[in-house]
Amino acid sequence: MAAPYWINALSTFAVIAALNWWRPSQPIAQSLPAERFVNAIRSGLRYARYNPDLRATLIRSAGFFPLASVYWALLPLLVRTRIAGGPETYGILLGAIGGGAVCGAFVLPAAAKRGADRVMTRATVGTALALVLFAIAREPATGLIACVLAGISWVAVIATLNVSAQFALPGWVRGRGMAMFATGQFAGLAVGSVVWGQAAQMIGLPAVHMIAAIALVASVPLLRRWRLQTDAGLDLAPSMHWPAPLLLHDIEPDRGPVLVTIEYVVAAVDRAAFLAAITKLAGERRRDGGFDWGIYEDAAREGVFVETFCVDSRLDHMRQHQRVTNADRVLQDAVQRFEAVGTPTVRHLIAAQRSDEA
Repeated sequence: MAAPYWINALSTFAVIAALNWWRPSQPIAQSLPAERFVNAIRSGLRYARYNPDLRATLIRSAGFFPLASVYWALLPLLVRTRIAGGPETYGILLGAIGGGAVCGAFVLPAAAKRGADRVMTRATVGTALALVLFAIAREPATGLIACVLAGISWVAVIATLNVSAQFALPGWVRGRGMAMFATGQFAGLAVGSVVWGQAAQMIGLPAVHMIAAIALVASVPLLRRWRLQTDAGLDLAPSMHWPAPLLLHDIEPDRGPVLVTIEYVVAAVDRAAFLAAITKLAGERRRDGGFDWGIYEDAAREGVFVETFCVDSRLDHMRQHQRVTNADRVLQDAVQRFEAVGTPTVRHLIAAQRSDEA
């Protein structure tokens, strides 16, 4: 029993060596100091909260992995109690899942041309069908077919969700965003395994597999509104088009919070369209570090609007300048085209300090 663990442990040294020898093709320029650990986690969570594409991917993951975890968790029990097999049978069936995944990887590129949501739907239904086969399995052959189908469906779901998450993330937060995706995946598997294990003890294996299959099929229409991101043409490269704020004197990087105001002058006929456009821009402000975003209308001057948001510190606002993408710039240009007198007026205000606090 110990031999497979020793072999697997030794094989990881090749991975360690590859990671040790690998070097990026170009050094990554760092013009600002690295974020502190807690702040980096906060900014990653904030980005996920205000990024609708990543949020949709995480919701779709939460709707699949807890349900699909049933066959991973209960396959050993299925082999022992329903198929009356031993470790060899279990190994063969587990290998069949891997074989199905390999086969699925070859056909996935062609299937992906029809759209990520369609692939996700078919893979979810395929997993449900595999669960039905697990429910009725009494001999290894049925279990083998179920495992191959489960493997094909599994790799289709993993690849589709992974690509969707990658497309939704710019470079500065990609590692944190993918970590959240992986955490959600394994949390779903862990929680689902506990729930299905308890349920199997109470109502039996066939009933549990059938319930999970029905739930998977039901999840398809319920989760359809959260569409997966497949737009590889979405330009998430830094635009670097925000000009550096003018300062009368040097200000400590950690001083804050910083209040940013942008004043727009908009013609009366464009009021509704302007407000609709700037509401879309609000998500970008919040994703990149802003909070307390608002849009205000001047009661004394018709057509004058002031957009406001806060940032924790001057350093965080400098990071915000570097995080704006070309896709964000499109949203900003859509707002600024309503400006009637030239360019919006931007002000940066920092929390005042008494001289004895400086």
